[in-house]
Amino acid sequence: MATANPSDREEADRLARTPSTEEAVPFEERAALSTRNRPLLTIGVMAATIMQILDSTIVNVALRDMTASLGATADTITWVLTSYIVASAVAIPLTGWLADRIGSRNLFLGAVVGFVIASMLCGLATNLPEMVVFRILQGIAAAFMNPLSQTVMMDINPRSKQAAAMSIWGMGIMVGPILGPVIGGWLTDNYDWRWCFYVNVPIGAVCFAILWTLLPSRKITRRGFDLFGFATLAVAISVFQLMLDRGQTQDWFSSWEVWTEGMVALGAGWLFLVQLLTAKNPMFDRALFLNRNLLTGIGFMLVIGVLMTATIALLPPMLQTLYGYPVLDAGILLMPRGIGIVGSMFVAGQLMKRQVDPRFLVGGGLLIAAWSLYDMTGWTIEMDARPFVVTGFIQGIGLGLVFIPLNIMAFGTLSPHYRTEASSLMNLSRNIGGSVGISVVTALLARNIQTSHAELAQHIPDPGLVANDPVASSITGGSTDAVLAIADAMVNAQAAMIAYLDDFKLMMILTLCAVPLVLLLQRPAPPKPGDEPIHVAVD
Repeated sequence: MATANPSDREEADRLARTPSTEEAVPFEERAALSTRNRPLLTIGVMAATIMQILDSTIVNVALRDMTASLGATADTITWVLTSYIVASAVAIPLTGWLADRIGSRNLFLGAVVGFVIASMLCGLATNLPEMVVFRILQGIAAAFMNPLSQTVMMDINPRSKQAAAMSIWGMGIMVGPILGPVIGGWLTDNYDWRWCFYVNVPIGAVCFAILWTLLPSRKITRRGFDLFGFATLAVAISVFQLMLDRGQTQDWFSSWEVWTEGMVALGAGWLFLVQLLTAKNPMFDRALFLNRNLLTGIGFMLVIGVLMTATIALLPPMLQTLYGYPVLDAGILLMPRGIGIVGSMFVAGQLMKRQVDPRFLVGGGLLIAAWSLYDMTGWTIEMDARPFVVTGFIQGIGLGLVFIPLNIMAFGTLSPHYRTEASSLMNLSRNIGGSVGISVVTALLARNIQTSHAELAQHIPDPGLVANDPVASSITGGSTDAVLAIADAMVNAQAAMIAYLDDFKLMMILTLCAVPLVLLLQRPAPPKPGDEPIHVAVD
């Protein structure tokens, strides 16, 4: 019988006494996915996130220039925005299944390539039909990037660093819509509206190179596809988005078109719910909807979608029409809001690391956001830029305090296996909240302007008496028509201001109503060994 070499026995004893790499690393410092260069991969992931988020708002300020170039009208050019929103909302629920089916790495890389190609095509579009088709392709690719980027940021960071990772990710999500109009306005004024799309090409190329080199992949799972569930959900989302987009021009439920779209969306949504509850292999794992934190987080995301998107939709036209700020200046006045978001997200991440109860941060953030909206209800038509800067900064602080702790709690009680599907649901709810918010505040704005105008007009004195007043006569030359024009302009401005204040009040009430939802959130338990498996990077 062969005798073991003494040196071999000594080496075996040394290895037995030396802990393995996994055992040597404390559990809270282990990540679900490993990569060679986490900081560089974070840059690549955030580049994809910001590129996609910017594109949802960067073209808003270029619509007027695009109308003439594409041969569109003021009514039809809005399809440039609607097609992107609808395509993205319909495709988001596919993220989890596709990531399991073809691999999260392959899906992310494919989404970046598809987004860059679609951006180039949008820049080359010569008419509106071409632009709408290319925007649909762009929206489909963009739909996968947000959930996957959030999942990657959670997976490549250990539990002890996930609050900081979500702070970085959240900054891109929350600040992107604010920077979009500023960058879009600058590109349109100094170059051409097509550069709003071309700017994605170099960013996407760098992003793809980083992801190709460093991005790890989750395990591929060959699970079935719920075609009926996806079809009913796609119909419900797309028709609902169409109803929101068409409602304002069709006078909402005074139109049979809006009634039909509403009934179709409701019926398709009901069929999807039945399929989800009864199918053997539903589109979303039913275990997701048994998690109280995730369901509460989805509800909060609806509110955040309304606050973020509706405010961004209201403030730029308000600053431009009532206060006379140019497009670029209006965008700059919104930037303090983004600064507040970035600062409070950093603070929230630090407080989470110090074991501060995240529920206090969410509740406090909502109350701060509600106070900022209350302050906005006291704005007047004679005002300098200071209230916009101060109130926007405070509102940003509130939103930033909510976003990070909410995501940590929503994902903290979920198995890592469910992160991609959960992220797609959270992003979908935020998008739907944004769409609903824009439609509601826009509809109320138009209606309240008419109502306020009628009420204010009753208090206007006889134009003939005003025209004969010495002071008024020196301005108008005694012309009754001139008096009427001046009075009508003043009434329109005051009516619009009242309508904006009513919208701010409505959003304040909605924010306050969301505060009690904090009581439904559970603080995530400390991680236990076995909760998060270690995977090897795919190079």
